[in-house]
Amino acid sequence: MSSKTHIDLATGYPAPSLLPAEQLKDAAAIALSNQTVWEDGMVYGADPGYLPLRENIAKWLTGFYASPKNIPVERICITGGASQNLACILQVYTDPIKTRKVWIVEPSYYLGFRIFEDAGFGGRLHGVPEGMDGVDIAFLENALEEDNRPFNVSDKPGLSPVKPSYPYRKFYSHVIYCVPTFSNPSGVIMSRPRREALLRLARKYDALIIADDVYDFVHWDVDSQSGRANDYDNMKALQPRFVDLDDMLDGGPQDEFGNCVSNGSFSKILGPGCRVGWAEGTAKFTYGLSQAGSTRSGGAPSHLMSTFVNELFINNFISTNIASTLLPTYRRRYFILDSAIRAHLLPLGVTFNPATSSRSSAGGFFFWLKLPSPLTAHEVLEVALREQNLRFGIGPLSALPEGNERYSGYEEMIRLCFTRIDEGELTRGVVRLATVLRGFLDCI
Repeated sequence: MSSKTHIDLATGYPAPSLLPAEQLKDAAAIALSNQTVWEDGMVYGADPGYLPLRENIAKWLTGFYASPKNIPVERICITGGASQNLACILQVYTDPIKTRKVWIVEPSYYLGFRIFEDAGFGGRLHGVPEGMDGVDIAFLENALEEDNRPFNVSDKPGLSPVKPSYPYRKFYSHVIYCVPTFSNPSGVIMSRPRREALLRLARKYDALIIADDVYDFVHWDVDSQSGRANDYDNMKALQPRFVDLDDMLDGGPQDEFGNCVSNGSFSKILGPGCRVGWAEGTAKFTYGLSQAGSTRSGGAPSHLMSTFVNELFINNFISTNIASTLLPTYRRRYFILDSAIRAHLLPLGVTFNPATSSRSSAGGFFFWLKLPSPLTAHEVLEVALREQNLRFGIGPLSALPEGNERYSGYEEMIRLCFTRIDEGELTRGVVRLATVLRGFLDCI
Protein backbone atom coordinates (compact mmCIF):
# COMPACT_ATOMS: atom_id res chain seq x y z
CA MET A 1 0.00 0.00 0.00
CA SER A 2 1.23 3.49 -0.86
CA SER A 3 2.53 5.69 1.96
CA LYS A 4 0.91 8.74 0.35
CA THR A 5 -1.91 10.52 2.15
CA HIS A 6 -5.31 9.14 1.26
CA ILE A 7 -7.41 11.06 -1.27
CA ASP A 8 -11.08 10.14 -1.43
CA LEU A 9 -12.89 11.17 -4.61
CA ALA A 10 -15.59 8.57 -4.07
CA THR A 11 -17.58 9.67 -1.02
CA GLY A 12 -20.62 11.67 -2.06
CA TYR A 13 -21.54 14.08 0.69
CA PRO A 14 -20.62 17.58 1.90
CA ALA A 15 -17.22 18.42 3.34
CA PRO A 16 -17.04 18.57 7.15
CA SER A 17 -16.20 22.28 6.90
CA LEU A 18 -19.59 22.86 5.28
CA LEU A 19 -21.65 21.14 7.99
CA PRO A 20 -23.34 23.84 10.13
CA ALA A 21 -22.72 22.38 13.57
CA GLU A 22 -22.73 25.73 15.39
CA GLN A 23 -25.94 26.87 13.74
CA LEU A 24 -27.64 23.57 14.56
CA LYS A 25 -26.44 23.82 18.15
CA ASP A 26 -27.99 27.27 18.42
CA ALA A 27 -31.19 26.08 16.74
CA ALA A 28 -31.42 23.14 19.13
CA ALA A 29 -30.92 25.42 22.13
CA ILE A 30 -33.72 27.71 20.97
CA ALA A 31 -36.10 24.79 20.28
CA LEU A 32 -35.32 23.09 23.59
CA SER A 33 -35.78 26.36 25.48
CA ASN A 34 -39.32 26.80 24.18
CA GLN A 35 -41.69 24.52 26.06
CA THR A 36 -44.31 24.59 23.33
CA VAL A 37 -41.73 23.45 20.79
CA TRP A 38 -39.94 20.78 22.84
CA GLU A 39 -43.16 19.30 24.22
CA ASP A 40 -44.26 18.71 20.63
CA GLY A 41 -40.81 17.64 19.46
CA MET A 42 -40.21 15.05 22.18
CA VAL A 43 -43.45 13.11 21.72
CA TYR A 44 -44.46 10.93 18.76
CA GLY A 45 -45.78 13.83 16.70
CA ALA A 46 -48.50 14.12 14.08
CA ASP A 47 -48.29 11.48 11.33
CA PRO A 48 -47.37 13.98 8.56
CA GLY A 49 -44.65 15.53 10.73
CA TYR A 50 -43.99 18.80 12.54
CA LEU A 51 -46.53 21.27 11.19
CA PRO A 52 -44.40 24.46 11.38
CA LEU A 53 -41.64 22.76 9.37
CA ARG A 54 -44.15 21.50 6.80
CA GLU A 55 -45.49 25.04 6.43
CA ASN A 56 -42.03 26.52 5.99
CA ILE A 57 -41.02 23.85 3.48
CA ALA A 58 -44.20 24.48 1.47
CA LYS A 59 -43.46 28.22 1.37
CA TRP A 60 -39.79 27.62 0.48
CA LEU A 61 -40.63 25.20 -2.35
CA THR A 62 -43.29 27.54 -3.72
CA GLY A 63 -40.66 30.24 -4.17
CA PHE A 64 -37.86 28.08 -5.49
CA TYR A 65 -39.99 26.22 -8.04
CA ALA A 66 -41.86 29.41 -8.97
CA SER A 67 -45.15 27.66 -8.45
CA PRO A 68 -48.07 29.60 -9.98
CA LYS A 69 -50.01 28.91 -6.78
CA ASN A 70 -48.93 28.39 -3.21
CA ILE A 71 -48.10 24.78 -2.38
CA PRO A 72 -50.60 23.72 0.31
CA VAL A 73 -49.17 22.15 3.44
CA GLU A 74 -51.36 19.10 2.84
CA ARG A 75 -49.06 18.13 -0.03
CA ILE A 76 -46.03 17.91 2.30
CA CYS A 77 -45.05 15.31 4.86
CA ILE A 78 -41.80 15.04 6.80
CA THR A 79 -39.56 12.02 6.23
CA GLY A 80 -36.40 10.55 7.70
CA GLY A 81 -34.49 11.45 4.54
CA ALA A 82 -34.74 10.32 0.93
CA SER A 83 -33.61 6.73 1.52
CA GLN A 84 -35.91 6.10 4.46
CA ASN A 85 -38.77 7.63 2.54
CA LEU A 86 -38.10 5.50 -0.54
CA ALA A 87 -38.62 2.46 1.67
CA CYS A 88 -41.87 3.92 3.05
CA ILE A 89 -43.16 4.73 -0.44
CA LEU A 90 -42.62 1.12 -1.47
CA GLN A 91 -44.26 -0.13 1.73
CA VAL A 92 -47.42 1.87 1.14
CA TYR A 93 -47.79 2.08 -2.65
CA THR A 94 -46.46 -1.19 -4.04
CA ASP A 95 -47.26 -4.85 -3.66
CA PRO A 96 -44.86 -7.64 -4.68
CA ILE A 97 -47.66 -9.29 -6.67
CA LYS A 98 -49.68 -6.36 -8.02
CA THR A 99 -46.63 -4.22 -8.88
CA ARG A 100 -45.07 -5.86 -11.90
CA LYS A 101 -41.67 -4.18 -12.29
CA VAL A 102 -39.45 -1.39 -11.09
CA TRP A 103 -37.98 0.61 -13.98
CA ILE A 104 -34.76 2.38 -13.02
CA VAL A 105 -33.16 5.08 -15.15
CA GLU A 106 -29.62 3.80 -15.47
CA PRO A 107 -26.86 4.43 -14.44
CA SER A 108 -28.43 4.95 -11.05
CA TYR A 109 -27.90 5.60 -7.37
CA TYR A 110 -26.53 2.22 -6.39
CA LEU A 111 -27.39 2.25 -2.68
CA GLY A 112 -31.06 2.43 -3.61
CA PHE A 113 -31.03 -1.02 -5.20
CA ARG A 114 -31.17 -2.86 -1.89
CA ILE A 115 -34.20 -0.82 -0.82
CA PHE A 116 -36.09 -2.15 -3.85
CA GLU A 117 -34.87 -5.67 -3.16
CA ASP A 118 -35.96 -5.43 0.48
CA ALA A 119 -39.42 -4.46 -0.77
CA GLY A 120 -39.68 -7.73 -2.71
CA PHE A 121 -38.49 -6.64 -6.15
CA GLY A 122 -35.24 -8.55 -6.42
CA GLY A 123 -34.91 -9.86 -9.99
CA ARG A 124 -37.61 -7.44 -11.20
CA LEU A 125 -35.51 -4.31 -11.59
CA HIS A 126 -35.32 -3.22 -15.22
CA GLY A 127 -32.71 -0.70 -16.38
CA VAL A 128 -33.72 2.11 -18.75
CA PRO A 129 -30.94 4.03 -20.54
CA GLU A 130 -30.60 7.79 -20.41
CA GLY A 131 -29.15 10.23 -22.92
CA MET A 132 -28.02 13.82 -22.59
CA ASP A 133 -31.66 14.93 -22.17
CA GLY A 134 -32.63 12.18 -19.75
CA VAL A 135 -34.56 8.94 -19.91
CA ASP A 136 -34.89 7.13 -23.25
CA ILE A 137 -38.65 7.42 -23.69
CA ALA A 138 -38.87 5.15 -26.76
CA PHE A 139 -36.97 2.38 -25.00
CA LEU A 140 -39.19 2.57 -21.92
CA GLU A 141 -42.42 2.77 -23.89
CA ASN A 142 -41.50 -0.29 -25.93
CA ALA A 143 -40.58 -2.18 -22.77
CA LEU A 144 -43.78 -1.19 -20.99
CA GLU A 145 -45.89 -2.09 -24.00
CA GLU A 146 -44.23 -5.49 -24.23
CA ASP A 147 -44.91 -6.02 -20.55
CA ASN A 148 -48.39 -4.52 -20.72
CA ARG A 149 -50.89 -7.19 -19.90
CA PRO A 150 -53.92 -6.38 -17.77
CA PHE A 151 -53.10 -7.68 -14.32
CA ASN A 152 -55.43 -10.39 -13.16
CA VAL A 153 -54.63 -12.55 -10.17
CA SER A 154 -56.41 -15.41 -11.91
CA ASP A 155 -53.49 -15.43 -14.37
CA LYS A 156 -51.52 -17.01 -11.55
CA PRO A 157 -53.80 -19.35 -9.62
CA GLY A 158 -53.32 -19.20 -5.88
CA LEU A 159 -51.70 -15.77 -5.93
CA SER A 160 -53.29 -12.58 -4.66
CA PRO A 161 -51.90 -9.24 -3.51
CA VAL A 162 -49.80 -9.77 -0.42
CA LYS A 163 -50.77 -6.53 1.29
CA PRO A 164 -54.24 -5.59 2.52
CA SER A 165 -56.09 -2.79 0.76
CA TYR A 166 -56.85 0.40 2.67
CA PRO A 167 -58.63 3.57 1.53
CA TYR A 168 -55.49 5.65 2.07
CA ARG A 169 -53.39 3.85 -0.54
CA LYS A 170 -53.30 2.17 -3.92
CA PHE A 171 -50.95 -0.36 -5.47
CA TYR A 172 -49.34 0.91 -8.68
CA SER A 173 -48.70 -1.55 -11.51
CA HIS A 174 -45.19 -0.19 -12.10
CA VAL A 175 -42.60 2.01 -10.42
CA ILE A 176 -40.24 4.32 -12.32
CA TYR A 177 -37.27 5.57 -10.30
CA CYS A 178 -35.06 8.46 -11.38
CA VAL A 179 -32.92 11.37 -10.21
CA PRO A 180 -34.18 13.88 -12.79
CA THR A 181 -31.92 16.83 -11.98
CA PHE A 182 -28.15 16.21 -11.86
CA SER A 183 -28.63 12.49 -11.84
CA ASN A 184 -26.33 10.46 -9.63
CA PRO A 185 -23.87 9.51 -11.07
CA SER A 186 -24.17 10.89 -14.61
CA GLY A 187 -25.07 14.51 -13.82
CA VAL A 188 -27.72 14.51 -16.56
CA ILE A 189 -30.62 16.97 -16.31
CA MET A 190 -33.83 15.52 -17.72
CA SER A 191 -35.40 18.04 -20.10
CA ARG A 192 -38.96 19.25 -19.71
CA PRO A 193 -40.19 17.48 -22.87
CA ARG A 194 -38.75 14.19 -21.54
CA ARG A 195 -40.39 14.80 -18.16
CA GLU A 196 -43.75 15.43 -19.75
CA ALA A 197 -43.43 12.36 -21.95
CA LEU A 198 -42.43 10.22 -18.98
CA LEU A 199 -45.37 11.48 -16.95
CA ARG A 200 -47.76 10.62 -19.77
CA LEU A 201 -46.26 7.12 -19.91
CA ALA A 202 -46.72 6.76 -16.17
CA ARG A 203 -50.37 7.72 -16.48
CA LYS A 204 -50.91 5.34 -19.37
CA TYR A 205 -49.37 2.33 -17.65
CA ASP A 206 -50.42 3.03 -14.05
CA ALA A 207 -46.87 3.74 -12.92
CA LEU A 208 -45.59 5.75 -9.97
CA ILE A 209 -42.62 8.02 -10.72
CA ILE A 210 -40.39 8.27 -7.66
CA ALA A 211 -38.21 11.31 -8.31
CA ASP A 212 -35.25 11.88 -6.01
CA ASP A 213 -35.13 15.68 -6.20
CA VAL A 214 -32.15 15.93 -3.86
CA TYR A 215 -29.80 18.02 -6.05
CA ASP A 216 -32.28 20.62 -7.30
CA PHE A 217 -30.95 23.36 -5.01
CA VAL A 218 -27.30 22.78 -5.90
CA HIS A 219 -26.62 24.47 -9.24
CA TRP A 220 -24.72 27.43 -10.69
CA ASP A 221 -23.85 29.13 -13.99
CA VAL A 222 -20.95 27.68 -15.95
CA ASP A 223 -20.30 30.91 -17.85
CA SER A 224 -18.30 32.50 -15.05
CA GLN A 225 -15.80 30.95 -12.68
CA SER A 226 -15.47 33.99 -10.44
CA GLY A 227 -17.68 36.06 -8.24
CA ARG A 228 -20.27 35.16 -5.67
CA ALA A 229 -23.10 32.75 -6.28
CA ASN A 230 -26.32 34.29 -7.46
CA ASP A 231 -28.48 35.73 -4.73
CA TYR A 232 -30.61 32.84 -3.56
CA ASP A 233 -33.84 34.84 -3.73
CA ASN A 234 -33.25 35.18 -7.48
CA MET A 235 -32.40 31.52 -8.02
CA LYS A 236 -35.05 29.24 -9.36
CA ALA A 237 -35.21 25.57 -10.21
CA LEU A 238 -33.78 24.58 -13.58
CA GLN A 239 -36.76 22.37 -14.41
CA PRO A 240 -40.24 21.82 -12.97
CA ARG A 241 -40.58 18.71 -10.85
CA PHE A 242 -42.80 15.83 -11.85
CA VAL A 243 -45.24 16.77 -9.09
CA ASP A 244 -45.46 20.28 -10.59
CA LEU A 245 -46.14 18.87 -14.05
CA ASP A 246 -48.66 16.34 -12.74
CA ASP A 247 -50.59 19.19 -11.17
CA MET A 248 -51.07 20.98 -14.51
CA LEU A 249 -50.33 18.70 -17.48
CA ASP A 250 -53.36 17.67 -19.56
CA GLY A 251 -55.83 18.77 -16.90
CA GLY A 252 -53.95 17.57 -13.85
CA PRO A 253 -53.72 14.24 -11.99
CA GLN A 254 -55.71 11.33 -13.35
CA ASP A 255 -56.89 10.35 -9.87
CA GLU A 256 -56.56 11.54 -6.28
CA PHE A 257 -53.18 9.87 -5.85
CA GLY A 258 -51.48 11.15 -8.99
CA ASN A 259 -48.56 9.39 -10.67
CA CYS A 260 -45.49 10.85 -8.98
CA VAL A 261 -43.88 11.78 -5.71
CA SER A 262 -41.04 14.21 -5.04
CA ASN A 263 -38.47 12.80 -2.63
CA GLY A 264 -36.60 15.68 -0.98
CA SER A 265 -33.80 15.80 1.57
CA PHE A 266 -31.65 18.22 3.56
CA SER A 267 -28.69 15.85 3.22
CA LYS A 268 -27.01 17.82 0.43
CA ILE A 269 -27.74 21.30 1.81
CA LEU A 270 -27.57 20.83 5.58
CA GLY A 271 -26.07 17.48 6.56
CA PRO A 272 -26.83 13.80 5.92
CA GLY A 273 -26.83 12.98 9.63
CA CYS A 274 -29.83 15.21 10.24
CA ARG A 275 -31.99 12.50 8.67
CA VAL A 276 -34.71 14.99 7.82
CA GLY A 277 -36.41 15.18 4.45
CA TRP A 278 -39.81 15.75 2.94
CA ALA A 279 -42.11 14.22 0.39
CA GLU A 280 -44.56 16.02 -1.85
CA GLY A 281 -47.42 14.58 -3.85
CA THR A 282 -51.13 15.02 -4.07
CA ALA A 283 -52.83 15.55 -0.71
CA LYS A 284 -54.25 12.01 -0.90
CA PHE A 285 -50.86 10.50 -1.75
CA THR A 286 -49.06 12.37 1.03
CA TYR A 287 -51.66 11.40 3.59
CA GLY A 288 -51.32 7.76 2.60
CA LEU A 289 -47.55 7.98 2.89
CA SER A 290 -47.91 9.39 6.41
CA GLN A 291 -49.87 6.25 7.32
CA ALA A 292 -46.94 3.86 6.83
CA GLY A 293 -46.87 1.34 9.65
CA SER A 294 -43.52 2.55 10.97
CA THR A 295 -44.89 6.09 11.27
CA ARG A 296 -48.15 5.03 12.88
CA SER A 297 -46.18 3.04 15.44
CA GLY A 298 -43.06 5.13 16.00
CA GLY A 299 -44.32 8.61 15.22
CA ALA A 300 -43.26 11.15 12.63
CA PRO A 301 -39.70 10.49 11.36
CA SER A 302 -36.90 12.60 12.85
CA HIS A 303 -39.45 14.57 14.83
CA LEU A 304 -37.21 16.31 17.37
CA MET A 305 -34.60 17.15 14.71
CA SER A 306 -37.44 18.63 12.64
CA THR A 307 -37.93 21.29 15.30
CA PHE A 308 -34.22 22.20 15.02
CA VAL A 309 -34.37 22.41 11.24
CA ASN A 310 -37.46 24.58 11.50
CA GLU A 311 -35.55 27.08 13.63
CA LEU A 312 -33.06 27.35 10.74
CA PHE A 313 -35.97 28.31 8.49
CA ILE A 314 -37.22 30.87 10.99
CA ASN A 315 -33.90 32.72 10.97
CA ASN A 316 -33.55 32.22 7.18
CA PHE A 317 -30.34 30.23 7.58
CA ILE A 318 -31.24 27.54 5.02
CA SER A 319 -31.50 29.93 2.07
CA THR A 320 -28.70 32.28 3.07
CA ASN A 321 -26.30 29.40 3.73
CA ILE A 322 -26.99 27.90 0.31
CA ALA A 323 -26.35 31.29 -1.34
CA SER A 324 -23.39 32.51 0.70
CA THR A 325 -21.52 29.31 1.51
CA LEU A 326 -22.57 26.15 -0.29
CA LEU A 327 -22.96 27.34 -3.86
CA PRO A 328 -19.76 29.45 -4.00
CA THR A 329 -17.80 26.56 -2.49
CA TYR A 330 -19.32 23.86 -4.67
CA ARG A 331 -18.97 25.98 -7.79
CA ARG A 332 -15.32 26.72 -7.04
CA ARG A 333 -14.56 23.05 -6.44
CA TYR A 334 -16.47 22.07 -9.57
CA PHE A 335 -14.28 24.29 -11.73
CA ILE A 336 -11.10 23.11 -10.03
CA LEU A 337 -11.93 19.48 -10.76
CA ASP A 338 -13.18 20.33 -14.26
CA SER A 339 -9.91 22.11 -15.08
CA ALA A 340 -7.82 19.27 -13.66
CA ILE A 341 -9.71 16.69 -15.71
CA ARG A 342 -9.24 18.69 -18.89
CA ALA A 343 -5.55 19.28 -18.23
CA HIS A 344 -4.50 15.83 -17.04
CA LEU A 345 -7.06 13.23 -18.11
CA LEU A 346 -8.51 14.28 -21.46
CA PRO A 347 -5.07 14.08 -23.14
CA LEU A 348 -4.98 10.43 -22.04
CA GLY A 349 -8.25 9.62 -23.79
CA VAL A 350 -10.65 10.08 -20.89
CA THR A 351 -13.99 11.60 -21.91
CA PHE A 352 -16.85 13.16 -19.96
CA ASN A 353 -20.13 14.91 -20.68
CA PRO A 354 -19.16 18.52 -19.84
CA ALA A 355 -16.38 18.28 -22.46
CA THR A 356 -19.03 18.39 -25.18
CA SER A 357 -22.05 19.81 -23.32
CA SER A 358 -23.33 23.27 -24.18
CA ARG A 359 -25.69 23.63 -21.23
CA SER A 360 -25.29 26.81 -19.18
CA SER A 361 -25.75 25.33 -15.70
CA ALA A 362 -23.79 22.81 -13.68
CA GLY A 363 -24.49 21.25 -10.32
CA GLY A 364 -24.87 18.11 -8.32
CA PHE A 365 -21.87 16.43 -6.68
CA PHE A 366 -20.20 14.32 -9.36
CA PHE A 367 -18.28 13.97 -12.60
CA TRP A 368 -18.96 10.82 -14.63
CA LEU A 369 -15.93 9.85 -16.72
CA LYS A 370 -15.26 7.24 -19.37
CA LEU A 371 -11.85 5.58 -19.32
CA PRO A 372 -9.97 4.98 -22.57
CA SER A 373 -10.40 1.50 -24.02
CA PRO A 374 -9.56 -1.19 -23.00
CA LEU A 375 -9.22 -0.04 -19.38
CA THR A 376 -11.82 -0.96 -16.77
CA ALA A 377 -12.76 0.82 -13.58
CA HIS A 378 -12.02 -2.21 -11.42
CA GLU A 379 -8.45 -2.62 -12.60
CA VAL A 380 -7.66 1.09 -12.47
CA LEU A 381 -9.07 1.43 -8.95
CA GLU A 382 -7.07 -1.54 -7.72
CA VAL A 383 -3.81 0.06 -8.85
CA ALA A 384 -4.87 3.54 -7.72
CA LEU A 385 -5.49 2.29 -4.19
CA ARG A 386 -2.30 0.26 -4.02
CA GLU A 387 0.12 2.70 -5.62
CA GLN A 388 -1.46 6.14 -5.11
CA ASN A 389 -3.76 5.68 -2.08
CA LEU A 390 -6.51 7.15 -4.26
CA ARG A 391 -10.14 6.11 -4.13
CA PHE A 392 -12.95 6.90 -6.58
CA GLY A 393 -16.33 5.49 -7.50
CA ILE A 394 -16.51 2.74 -10.10
CA GLY A 395 -19.17 2.52 -12.78
CA PRO A 396 -20.25 -1.11 -12.19
CA LEU A 397 -21.72 -0.06 -8.84
CA SER A 398 -24.23 2.09 -10.74
CA ALA A 399 -25.47 -0.84 -12.83
CA LEU A 400 -28.39 -2.93 -11.62
CA PRO A 401 -27.41 -5.96 -9.52
CA GLU A 402 -26.90 -9.22 -11.36
CA GLY A 403 -30.11 -11.16 -11.81
CA ASN A 404 -32.00 -8.07 -12.97
CA GLU A 405 -32.47 -6.69 -16.49
CA ARG A 406 -29.59 -4.23 -16.51
CA TYR A 407 -28.96 -1.99 -19.49
CA SER A 408 -25.18 -1.85 -19.13
CA GLY A 409 -22.39 -2.87 -16.79
CA TYR A 410 -20.55 0.51 -17.00
CA GLU A 411 -17.21 -1.28 -16.62
CA GLU A 412 -15.34 1.59 -18.27
CA MET A 413 -16.93 4.38 -16.18
CA ILE A 414 -15.76 6.10 -12.99
CA ARG A 415 -17.35 8.70 -10.72
CA LEU A 416 -15.45 11.57 -9.06
CA CYS A 417 -16.98 13.66 -6.26
CA PHE A 418 -15.88 17.29 -5.88
CA THR A 419 -17.82 18.31 -2.73
CA ARG A 420 -16.16 16.25 -0.02
CA ILE A 421 -12.40 16.91 0.00
CA ASP A 422 -10.35 20.08 0.27
CA GLU A 423 -9.78 22.06 -2.90
CA GLY A 424 -6.05 21.41 -3.09
CA GLU A 425 -6.65 17.67 -2.93
CA LEU A 426 -8.90 17.72 -5.99
CA THR A 427 -6.09 18.49 -8.43
CA ARG A 428 -3.66 16.19 -6.61
CA GLY A 429 -6.17 13.37 -6.87
CA VAL A 430 -6.56 13.85 -10.60
CA VAL A 431 -2.78 13.99 -11.07
CA ARG A 432 -2.48 10.68 -9.23
CA LEU A 433 -5.19 9.17 -11.40
CA ALA A 434 -3.37 10.38 -14.52
CA THR A 435 -0.20 8.68 -13.28
CA VAL A 436 -2.07 5.39 -12.93
CA LEU A 437 -3.62 5.71 -16.39
CA ARG A 438 -0.29 6.45 -18.02
CA GLY A 439 1.11 3.32 -16.42
CA PHE A 440 -1.61 1.25 -18.05
CA LEU A 441 -1.44 2.99 -21.41
CA ASP A 442 2.34 2.61 -21.62
CA CYS A 443 1.85 -1.15 -21.43
CA ILE A 444 -0.72 -1.34 -24.22
